[in-house]
Amino acid sequence: MNVYYFSGLLAALSCLSAQAQSTISGFTPDNQAKQTKFEQVFQTQQSAERFKKHLQTMCSVPHLAGTPENAKVRDYIVETMKKAGLQVDIYPHDIYLPKGPGTIAVELVEPIREPLNTREYIVPDNKYSGHPLLTQGWNAWSGSGDVTAEVVYANYGRKEDFEQLAKMGIPVKGRIVLARYGGNFRGYKAKHAQAAGAAGVIIYTDPEDSGYKKGITFPEGPQSSESTIQRGSLLTVDFTGDALTPGEPALPLDGPVKVKRSDPKDVALHKIPVTPLPWNSAQEILKRMTGSKGVPAGWQGGLPFAYRLEGGPALKVRLNVQQEKDFVRVYEVVGTLTGSEFPDEWVVMGCHYDAWSFGATDPNSGTSMLLSLAESLGKLAKDGQRPRRTIKIAHWDAEEAGVIGSTEWVEQFRDELSKKAVAYFNADAAVSGAMFGGSASPSLKTLLVEASQAVQYPDSAKTVYQHWMGSKKPGASEPNIGNLGGGSDHIAFYMHAGVPSASIGTHGPTLYHSVYDDLYYYEKFANPGYKMGPLVEQMMGTLTTRLANADLIPYDVTRYPADLTTHLKAAEKAIKAYKPDYSIDNVLKQVDALKQSTDAYAAAVKQRLSAGTIDKKQAEAINRDLRQLEKAFIDPDGMAFGKWYKSLYAAPDPYSGYADWMLPAFLYEASLKSTANLPAIEARYSAAIGKLTEQINTLTQAVSQGATPAAAIGTGKK
Repeated sequence: MNVYYFSGLLAALSCLSAQAQSTISGFTPDNQAKQTKFEQVFQTQQSAERFKKHLQTMCSVPHLAGTPENAKVRDYIVETMKKAGLQVDIYPHDIYLPKGPGTIAVELVEPIREPLNTREYIVPDNKYSGHPLLTQGWNAWSGSGDVTAEVVYANYGRKEDFEQLAKMGIPVKGRIVLARYGGNFRGYKAKHAQAAGAAGVIIYTDPEDSGYKKGITFPEGPQSSESTIQRGSLLTVDFTGDALTPGEPALPLDGPVKVKRSDPKDVALHKIPVTPLPWNSAQEILKRMTGSKGVPAGWQGGLPFAYRLEGGPALKVRLNVQQEKDFVRVYEVVGTLTGSEFPDEWVVMGCHYDAWSFGATDPNSGTSMLLSLAESLGKLAKDGQRPRRTIKIAHWDAEEAGVIGSTEWVEQFRDELSKKAVAYFNADAAVSGAMFGGSASPSLKTLLVEASQAVQYPDSAKTVYQHWMGSKKPGASEPNIGNLGGGSDHIAFYMHAGVPSASIGTHGPTLYHSVYDDLYYYEKFANPGYKMGPLVEQMMGTLTTRLANADLIPYDVTRYPADLTTHLKAAEKAIKAYKPDYSIDNVLKQVDALKQSTDAYAAAVKQRLSAGTIDKKQAEAINRDLRQLEKAFIDPDGMAFGKWYKSLYAAPDPYSGYADWMLPAFLYEASLKSTANLPAIEARYSAAIGKLTEQINTLTQAVSQGATPAAAIGTGKK
């Protein structure tokens, strides 16, 4: 027997076995059978070779946003999706952006003069590492300046680290801060340092966090080498997106619609110079520090000497960064597979395509997976298997500069998304290793679990679900599903527009934002054989087509009271730390009422779908109301730390940038150790939970009424 035919047959049989054991929510029995059959065909369409071809094509050269090389990647995306049969639209935006690294120099001035390395080493066997378009390590949105000063070590440069320095009497003003990567978004290291009066910031990768303390270093192993540099954005304004157009799309300057733009001098951009270094350069500073005070517990890094807080007057460092900023045109590319029955209901998935260098893992493993998925879905659509709802596959530009492209697109289509969007799935760096994982808004968590039960893990008798369960927390009844925080393209969809969102993919070793995020590293350490591309495509395709084809959108509304209870108790604990008598019981009582409503809705849906008695018009009306559930948490006043963040449910931690803040209005008040706004905050959450409860009660009534013969399902006939 032909080995390829045999492998395909085994895959198909494995899919059948997984399907037989899985649950599919949201479907009547007849349509569930159709979806099961569709998935069995869909899960034979994937190809590691196709995924590999896309990744190798896009990652052959570095392609930073705004460069000709990134334009070629954009054109390849457009061509591929058009060939797949999708309608392709391109949306230009003119954003304010650093034009490149500019001038960067770091050197010891005293006690010796010594320039410090700001580039990764060329690796003899790695043809990509010496590419002429590769740049120095740099941080977008640095201020410009040329300073020579003493140094102070600030651990991770977190808010609490600068507070600790102040308590210890260590001056920061006028000094260059040395901070290691980790613990928070790099932009907050710069923000906190500038607020403390620092003259500049050097951010370095410490081997304690990513390097030989974790394992064998590159190129022999996957860990950061002594010359590896993490690039990255520093943008930390109190909103997400283009720095000059908060809340409004940065439409082209020469277009017919004129958008009001802020003057750059009025925007809270960083004023001090900031740049990243590898540890082989940072250690030349650290080992010469002679301050009398050693570091607090937990501040010692992995370099082989005792760390000190101050360099002393005999140690001087020069930091010179000259970074020009101007308007740059970027492009969002959206492919559309129009739904056969509900064209105005959108399931959206996306990944950015711009990269700091080659972008093999971040982001283009996700981009390549989505292109393969477009081809698979396009082929099935040509064969008559078109989704009932519209599926949009988006490719965002300028994410690395501050999650800008996707934000501008959401702001441009905010009203339409509010009415039409069913969900957004993010695929940033989605195929980066062997371990599957995901984070999601509450209503999508069960969908994610169910889909993982229907997909086979490569070279294994296990499903993705069974493999995923191997990393669950002790005593947990399901895999670890995270909550969405900051750092990628789901932010505007979920935290500004109120669209239920999820981020899924496989993860593993990565040399994040370095020039070594190339195909050499990817093939050797991240995804040898490219086998994980088809797995993630199957997961993403299963998730999106279940939402696209379901009779009733399969949101698990029972997760709202369950997760709200957890988050409210966490908020109460944070407040009790400084106000011991505080109680959140009044809000928790409303969650109890919400639970009764969600349980009743779930029971009504189960009964209605199992009976097969809902027609197209009824489904449209119910699904229209279902799409508004997440909007119960959208507050027009926004958060105190940034009005752009409209969701009362979730936001990025405004001090770290990456971490998820669940019930952010409470957590921000707790971070200030304040009680002044608690009554108003409780009232806002009570109103949101009350609105959600009312919406679900209305839905339960709608689901429970107007039964029609099963033969009418999906036809609109009665």
